[in-house]
Amino acid sequence: MIKDYLRERRSWIILVLSLQILSVIIAYLDATVPLKPIIYIVFLSLIIFLLFLVIRYPKETSFYKSLGSRINNLDLTSVQEPESPFEIMIAQSMEEQTEQLQQLITKKQVALEQEKDEILSWIHEIKTPLSTINLLIDRVEDKEVKTQLMFEWLRVHLLLDQQLHQKRISSIENDLHIEKVSLEPTLFEEIRTLQSWCIQKGIGFDVKLQKAEVLSDTKWLSFILRQILTNAVKYSEASEIEVTSFEQDNKTFLTIKNSGIGIDPKDLPRIFEKGFTSTGRHQDRNATGMGLYLAKKVANALLINIEVDSTLGKGTTFTLKFPQKNTFLAMTSM
Repeated sequence: MIKDYLRERRSWIILVLSLQILSVIIAYLDATVPLKPIIYIVFLSLIIFLLFLVIRYPKETSFYKSLGSRINNLDLTSVQEPESPFEIMIAQSMEEQTEQLQQLITKKQVALEQEKDEILSWIHEIKTPLSTINLLIDRVEDKEVKTQLMFEWLRVHLLLDQQLHQKRISSIENDLHIEKVSLEPTLFEEIRTLQSWCIQKGIGFDVKLQKAEVLSDTKWLSFILRQILTNAVKYSEASEIEVTSFEQDNKTFLTIKNSGIGIDPKDLPRIFEKGFTSTGRHQDRNATGMGLYLAKKVANALLINIEVDSTLGKGTTFTLKFPQKNTFLAMTSM
């Protein structure tokens, strides 16, 4: 800040020094003007000017220091009260701009909330005809046609479900209800939803639950499992998906292992990124790149750690590590 202050006052400093030098030059050239008294006066003037700079420095820079140390938000309470006319002009300008920005943010937030409500309303409305279509599909006698229709219905159902949870995820903290969740009914409900797809692809499930319960939120945990199981079925063919739960070091683990195509090592660090789709299957236009991204976001809110181990051509294993009860207690007490 000292360098900035001297740079800001550079023209004044140069002016004062120039006047002092001019006085010495005049005294040197004009014999009628005594040189020594002039040099003495110049010396005293420079000392006084230096003291003046030292005294004025904290007073003139305190306002700008408070601007520099201000947290990068729209809160101006941390800014020091302006004193000089220029400081008052700057403060007034900042207050006006901040007020305009706050009004704009409020408008945008209202518009976003309105759009979110409209989308959620549309999703809920579309569920009714979707349920009717499901009932109509059950009446189809041709098994091949029925299987194909169920597959397409499932795709629409999963995409709507993804969209619904994507809109809700911004306020997930207000929607969590942490309790003991029974894994068996939760898993089997998700497997049942994918049943027609699994039959079509010849996929079965081998479920071994040594640990029957976990501490989580039923609805959001189901969403995580849905995304992982959907990916497991999507990239597998005529094989079994192994689902296992166990306890180790007082922590509960759930693994979902498939024998599908696996994930390319270069893709593995990016699978949870928003919109990322496999570089090896980039021609797959049905992939949205949102499922695992949303699953990871929900897992972070539930304090669930998701690890992925995959070998290209041999399959992929997702491991969910659930938090202990005291972890949730520590979070809620903060």
